[in-house]
Amino acid sequence: MPDQRIDTYPTHQYQGFDLRPGRPLPFGASLVPGGINFSIYSSAATSCTLVLFHKHEREPFIEIPFFDEFRIGDVYAMTVFGLNWEEVEYGYRMDGPWDPSNGYRFDQTRILMDPYARLIGGREVWGTDPDWSDIYHHRARLVADDFDWEHDKPLETPIEDLIVYEMHVRSFTAHESSGVSKRARGTFAGIVDKIPYLKDLGVNCVELLPVYEFDEFENSRVNDQTGERLYNYWGYSTVGFFAPKAGYAATGKFNMQVDEFKNLVKQLHAAGIEIILDVVFNHTAEGNEQGPYISFRGLDNKTYYMLTPEGYYFNFSGTGNTLNCNHPIVRNMVLDCLRYWAAEFHIDGFRFDLASILGRAPNGAPLSNPPLLEQLAHDPILAHCKLIAEAWDAGGLYQVGSFPAYNRWAEWNGKYRDGIRKFVKGEPGLVGEVAQLIQGSPNMYASRGPTASINFITAHDGFTLMDLVSYNDKHNWANGENNNDGANDNNSWNCGWEGETEDPGINALRRRQIKNFAAILMVSQGIPMFLMGDEVGRTQQGNNNTYCHDNLLNWFDWAQVEKAGDLLHFFQNVVAFRSAHPILRNRFFLSGSDYLGLGVPDITFHGTQPWQPNWSDGSARTLAFMLNGDYARGGAVRDDFIYVAMNMYWDAVHFTAPPLPAGMRWHVAVNTAMPSPQDIWAKGAEPVLDGGEILLGGRSVVILVGR
Repeated sequence: MPDQRIDTYPTHQYQGFDLRPGRPLPFGASLVPGGINFSIYSSAATSCTLVLFHKHEREPFIEIPFFDEFRIGDVYAMTVFGLNWEEVEYGYRMDGPWDPSNGYRFDQTRILMDPYARLIGGREVWGTDPDWSDIYHHRARLVADDFDWEHDKPLETPIEDLIVYEMHVRSFTAHESSGVSKRARGTFAGIVDKIPYLKDLGVNCVELLPVYEFDEFENSRVNDQTGERLYNYWGYSTVGFFAPKAGYAATGKFNMQVDEFKNLVKQLHAAGIEIILDVVFNHTAEGNEQGPYISFRGLDNKTYYMLTPEGYYFNFSGTGNTLNCNHPIVRNMVLDCLRYWAAEFHIDGFRFDLASILGRAPNGAPLSNPPLLEQLAHDPILAHCKLIAEAWDAGGLYQVGSFPAYNRWAEWNGKYRDGIRKFVKGEPGLVGEVAQLIQGSPNMYASRGPTASINFITAHDGFTLMDLVSYNDKHNWANGENNNDGANDNNSWNCGWEGETEDPGINALRRRQIKNFAAILMVSQGIPMFLMGDEVGRTQQGNNNTYCHDNLLNWFDWAQVEKAGDLLHFFQNVVAFRSAHPILRNRFFLSGSDYLGLGVPDITFHGTQPWQPNWSDGSARTLAFMLNGDYARGGAVRDDFIYVAMNMYWDAVHFTAPPLPAGMRWHVAVNTAMPSPQDIWAKGAEPVLDGGEILLGGRSVVILVGR
């Protein structure tokens, strides 16, 4: 036919299937006119075979070798015609040398998953035991990019305006108290049902623990003492970087996880909420030398992993292997992956787990100018995505404040977490450090600005905020590791009793301490992040490493929303307070000077008396500071004056607020020593402070607004 495309004509046949040489790019499986294009890379394989299954069938219906003319450089590329893409699963067999000491681990008996698979079968329903005798566990599938976005696009909220809520997809709605339908519990669809709650809380960004395909049965076991099944629950062990997790979708068993996740993004965006994904490019689920063959090990082990001179796996991730991120092939895969999530899923940003690994050379040495980090910083497709580094790794490389940022990367500020924990706990001599932290850490980010600092006190890794004030020590016995796992340096204080108690005084102190943490976090320059459930006092019963629990240790108990009362009220209002005051959300550091000649500097520090901060290392547990709202956004926006007084001493202390310009008065916005609802006031309803004297209760924070 004269209008027939030439690339729809087969040039080869194999056992009744029509074939032709494929296109080497893009990698993965792509729909083309009349067929499917398969492209896979291996630098050292001697041959490659495409293995095709009908969906859910144990045995392949055909195995097609790539002919010599189907290989271009190190890429095997072939178009197969006449396949029903909705009913096919595919994998590869690679033949090549078996020489582990030189990095080669080819095994033609293994069926390998495509690392570029956009859809992965085999774990369609969360927690359903797989068939362990299956010859191919994680099955690559194809997906059509036909979702109707209805004009949605990434929100591109200025980073200084973000208030981040870190959450786990399953944990958020898995509990029956969530009120979502049984089918939707623990899924992307379940989060959609709870968007009104997020709106009421006031957050404008959710950061999701890994959402792409992982195997919850990796290292799954039964705790001998409790009889509970333990899982790879958090998902920090990637099977497929490009594929949303089927077990997180109510429609996963129907292969609709891609559309369900896209709908979550669309609905969050409609509510004005950005979405950041926690991505794990430091290692994969294949583990060490004893680990399974899933994909990379059998495709090109020497390319994808960092190996010792003897051929063993470097373990800078603490999980058995380390991805060789600065190899050009791996670097391109990471870029392709992030571009895919940004372009096809409208993702607003990425948080990189153990990101210091991304700056290591193939031999493990830290690079002064890591190609991957630089490329991500300057990539045109990712240009408006937030890039956030967990700036350390399990190999001892700690780069908080020194991560290679290229004026682009922000960091989880672990020093903020540690310093504020110690200060609120009541340790002396920290006021100088705290003064830096509440300014966005200019001592660390002088050339980058406060938006480089993601300020947090709690995250998934460690105590919840309630446990931080309820336990001196970790209680990880339920993990089945003899309480040896998890961090020991929690900087926590139990307020006088280890664990839950009926003592009203201790419980009142704990709630006040939680409010102190929340208040300080929300008045600090930089980007605040808090953990799912902290706003209602969620507890993990002292477990600071709940990576393996699919139960109430991780789940959000929605009954707590009704019981939380004053805590939830405080969180909602302190988040609203930050959102209402642009002086708290600056892109550039405050200078401590009156550079616009407004009469009062942009930020000033005080002690119990105005202009007299006590920087003593010996005993000082009090600090106050004042922000001149006329300097909001460098003077571009007018705001109130804000005065924050922090007393982490155990007794009440008198403070005197600085005098305001003529015609202005101080109003009390927050006083954590007061009972609810007098502990926090909505904007415009703050009572006038009678005079400038404040009796600040022991272990409390007061915030005044001057207008």
